[in-house]
Amino acid sequence: MKKILIACGSGVATSTVANQKISAYLDEHGFSGKYKIEQCQVSEVVEKSGNVDFCVSTTLVSGDVKCPVLAGLPLLTGVGLDKLYASILEEMQK
Repeated sequence: MKKILIACGSGVATSTVANQKISAYLDEHGFSGKYKIEQCQVSEVVEKSGNVDFCVSTTLVSGDVKCPVLAGLPLLTGVGLDKLYASILEEMQK
């Protein structure tokens, strides 16, 4: 079971959109039931990063993060979305 952290500024609106898109993508690619997603504020990423496999953040993350952080802005803009999804699949297969 992979643990995924999705972060945005407030931990509500943008991360919910990201959660829906990532969940749909992972389910379509055979990962249904093989992951758990938690949403949070970007200010919580450092604290929570030791307990997850990777993080997707729609905003800049700073500090001593203990997991890989993927830039989630393509989930909102569409620019670079294929590359982000490829990175997510790569993290899921580790």
